[in-house]
Amino acid sequence: MIWFWIGFVVLVLALLALDLGVFHRKAHVISFREAMGWSAFWIFLGLAFSVFIYYGYENQWAGLGAKPDPIDRRINDGRGATVKYLTGYVVEKSLSVDNIFVIAMIFAATAVPAIYQHRVLFWGIIGALVMRGLMIGIGAQLIARFHWILYLFGAFLIFTAIKMLVIRESHDDPSNTWAVRLARRFFPVTAKFHGEHFFVRAGSRASHEAATPGAAVEDDPVVDQSPSGKVLLTPLALTLVMIEATDLIFAVDSIPAVFAITADPFIVFTSNVFAILGLRSLYFALAGMIRMFRYLKLSLAVVLLLIGAKMMVAEQLKERLGENFNFYVLGMVLGILSLGVAASIVAQRLSPPREAEPLAPIVPPDSDGAIH
Repeated sequence: MIWFWIGFVVLVLALLALDLGVFHRKAHVISFREAMGWSAFWIFLGLAFSVFIYYGYENQWAGLGAKPDPIDRRINDGRGATVKYLTGYVVEKSLSVDNIFVIAMIFAATAVPAIYQHRVLFWGIIGALVMRGLMIGIGAQLIARFHWILYLFGAFLIFTAIKMLVIRESHDDPSNTWAVRLARRFFPVTAKFHGEHFFVRAGSRASHEAATPGAAVEDDPVVDQSPSGKVLLTPLALTLVMIEATDLIFAVDSIPAVFAITADPFIVFTSNVFAILGLRSLYFALAGMIRMFRYLKLSLAVVLLLIGAKMMVAEQLKERLGENFNFYVLGMVLGILSLGVAASIVAQRLSPPREAEPLAPIVPPDSDGAIH
């Protein structure tokens, strides 16, 4: 089975290398049409992978599905594994959409030029895959050894859902996260964007490249006052740190949600990966109209409530609904999300929401001072 893990990781790395090294080798502003095309491509890959899941588990290739799933204590055949994979993919995809709200706020607050946003999200995805891989591996081992931990996960999801329902949306300063404060503590931060660089050395050629046409980086006081050769973070790097920190927070909610469906690490990991891979293109496709879906957060809260309750009473559901109860859960998740989107579109046509006031940039491109 180890070869399937290696092959899948190699496939993902090859796709990411093709993405950044060929199709997005030169920094450019992602158009809505391009974003929609890439979104369709990643969704197609995610859904197409379910075919491999079906035949792999149906024929138990290299031991796939040979052991009972700790969640429902049954062997995952082709049909059961496919339903669990698709349910996990839909749940992760829907929860990742909520992350787009935060990403949009971070980009607005840090004033990252649109031409460099794809690069930030690309490396953000790399970090997210590594973090989630570690969390999934640890979570799968815990569930295999301590089945009662599922009830803790379920209670946590129900608590998170209730919190989303009763607490108003927060607009806290994204630059005030612990990760950003830690980065600023150990590295000085340049006052300006230095092209697409995350790090520069004082006195190096990269530190003297213009951030935008006509902007002279030689005027950056942090670069000029730092000892030659000293490593400096750029505002682009701080933005990446913010995105990684927020993804870690979202992963704490979303990974237990998938463990409510299955504890098979291969299904959990692959469904997570394909859901995350399309997050960049989905951001560029939806960022401009994300506020139109005003009931999306409500529907996501209901989904978490459903998944948490399912985790708490999985045995009773299996007895009442039979072996196909995961298929019913998938249908309910799709129905809740569809209802939320439909209600948002109707509400948008009846009473368009007021435009939100733009956030003041945390890192103005023409700032004359250092960030502390």
